[in-house]
Amino acid sequence: MNRRSALKNLTMSLGYTVAAPTLFNMLASCTANAETWSPVFLSSEEKYMVIHLVDIILPASDNTPGALDVNIPQFLDLMYHDIEKKENQELFRKGANIFAKKLTNKFNLNVLDGKKEDFEKSLSSYFNVSKEETENILKEQRLPLTKVDDSKMENYILYKFLLSVKYYTLFGYFTSEKVGEDVLAYDPIPGNYQGCISINEATGGRAWSL
Repeated sequence: MNRRSALKNLTMSLGYTVAAPTLFNMLASCTANAETWSPVFLSSEEKYMVIHLVDIILPASDNTPGALDVNIPQFLDLMYHDIEKKENQELFRKGANIFAKKLTNKFNLNVLDGKKEDFEKSLSSYFNVSKEETENILKEQRLPLTKVDDSKMENYILYKFLLSVKYYTLFGYFTSEKVGEDVLAYDPIPGNYQGCISINEATGGRAWSL
């Protein structure tokens, strides 16, 4: 499967969520360089981790921009500062701390000294699991915090953090102007309605920009 097809499928899996104007304004304001911007919610360690994780989740290719090209770390930072509830903010910080400790123990290094390959190996270890284990993780994630068994709490919070980073990476990416106009099928002034043609014929196989 080529990258454009993979991105099309990811778009469809997100569903047609309509973002409020506030969210679009946030996306438009995320223009700083990924290395030099100053976060308003993330700590310096969390910023470093998020930059590496979103780059692994959606790296750039020869034909398409990556998450860093459309300022996803800045977008996530603003979402957690301005939109997310306090409970989710606290869970994010706890999950980031657990991920950092496990990374440190696994590679015997300070998180800020970690390389992309270190983050990639860690991320793979959490998501390259069996179908049954994946189902159990997702089932557990649907539970309210008060219903999670103490013995599973650390794992619950860790995946809450990782899945949140993944969600905002995809959400921010597919609602960015650059991806909406250059990667997805984009037509600011739609023409006549044609209901009996395939998506390949209509857009070359690309999903429509929201």
